[in-house]
Amino acid sequence: MATGLALIVAIGAQNAFVLRQGIRGEHIVPVVAVCALSDAVLIAAGVLGTGALVTAAPAAVVVLRYVGAAFLVAYGAMAARRALRPQPLTSEASATDGGAKRGLAAAVTTVLTLTWLNPHVYLDIALLGSIASAQGAQLQWWFGAGAMLGSIVWFSSLGFGARFLRGFFARPLSWRFLDGGIAVTMVALGAGLVFGA
Repeated sequence: MATGLALIVAIGAQNAFVLRQGIRGEHIVPVVAVCALSDAVLIAAGVLGTGALVTAAPAAVVVLRYVGAAFLVAYGAMAARRALRPQPLTSEASATDGGAKRGLAAAVTTVLTLTWLNPHVYLDIALLGSIASAQGAQLQWWFGAGAMLGSIVWFSSLGFGARFLRGFFARPLSWRFLDGGIAVTMVALGAGLVFGA
């Protein structure tokens, strides 16, 4: 569980998106579920030895790096645009994002993209897989289950705990700071991927 948390509790695109959704109170259950389910699939793949396959196909990781970088920069640009035109946390502001169904589809698509196009996640699979295999056949699945539990605890805490910040984010200036920070983080992560950081 500690190893899983160490890999996912970091400032990144996925966590920033979950935090934003949690603060806005929009589609929290599906977003948290997609993150936790995706992590469970990825952790299981790592325990099964897919990590060795990922390290054996470096070309796939390179392609993911550039596609992921492009997405992160585009997402950062959208966050920068929101920072320039911040809105308070109100139902009227949420309504401008589109209807509930379209908003749900967009939220799920975004979190899937942020999760599965992140090349670092595949490096994490390789790392988790190697640590799990070092536990031996008897314990590797317990190790994987602990990492999955860590993911569930983290994303649930982040998504559902963000509501305690809603009072702070009732002001447009607070959103300007959050979206500005997200924009800088996304662009920096995208640049880091392009330049191999």
